[in-house]
Amino acid sequence: MKLIYVADDDIYIREALRAFLENAGYTVEAFESGDLLLEAFAQKSSDLVVLDVMMPGSNGFTVCKELRRVSKVPIFMLTARDSDLDYQTGLDLGADDFFTKPVSPMTFVMRVKALFRRIAYERGEDV
Repeated sequence: MKLIYVADDDIYIREALRAFLENAGYTVEAFESGDLLLEAFAQKSSDLVVLDVMMPGSNGFTVCKELRRVSKVPIFMLTARDSDLDYQTGLDLGADDFFTKPVSPMTFVMRVKALFRRIAYERGEDV
């Protein structure tokens, strides 16, 4: 079962993503900050990381940069700001996809599934 880490300071978004992802068959660990996610990742890596851009402490961009120094884990970024500069910054730092809030949970889950199918295909695994 795929493990997904979600970091967002908004409990409603964290719990909504957790519910939809778990309903789709994934295991989810949710964190209220990027710092807590980094601590958990240092102990046990995940198959996907979902980061809110604007969080107290280490923001999503900082966490993305730190994760890219040690891992190739896929990273999805979330933001309430609809700015091309945010998109560019996230993608330049190594994020794999970028979503503007409010995000449709069903669309989000479909993109997660598509990502995992692509990774399996690239590895030559059965899809």
